[in-house]
Amino acid sequence: MPGNISQTILIVEDSDDDYMATVRAFKKANLVNPVRRCTNGDQALDYLLQRGEFSGPDKAPRPSIIMLDLNLPGTDGKEVLRIIKAEPKLQKIPVVVLTTSNAEQDIEQCYAAGANSYVQKPVDLVGFIQSVARLTDYWFNVSILPKHIK
Repeated sequence: MPGNISQTILIVEDSDDDYMATVRAFKKANLVNPVRRCTNGDQALDYLLQRGEFSGPDKAPRPSIIMLDLNLPGTDGKEVLRIIKAEPKLQKIPVVVLTTSNAEQDIEQCYAAGANSYVQKPVDLVGFIQSVARLTDYWFNVSILPKHIK
């Protein structure tokens, strides 16, 4: 069964091309969940902590999963991950790091900070769409995600 539409996906991605490819892969996988996007680390933290322009649950519904790029303007993805996993209201939300980096140091740091998965973005569009489709299948059709936290 395709993903539960009540489960919001937060994509933290500054690249328009990568964001559009991710959404395209969701559509190919028949995933109809609401998708929210933040384009930098500071905006993602405001969204997740429901502050500033995102104050209140109506403006920033809690995601059931976060897809996080590491190379972000402002606060980088590793720091966003550390803050998410240190915050009691957020720490249970699965975070999938989706990045171009395959540096062992980045991989180690992300898992140490609590990443639930680390995926290197393929260089070509077809490979990227296939990777996102596999992630989608696992996270929305195989695993059971926690109910979002108020």
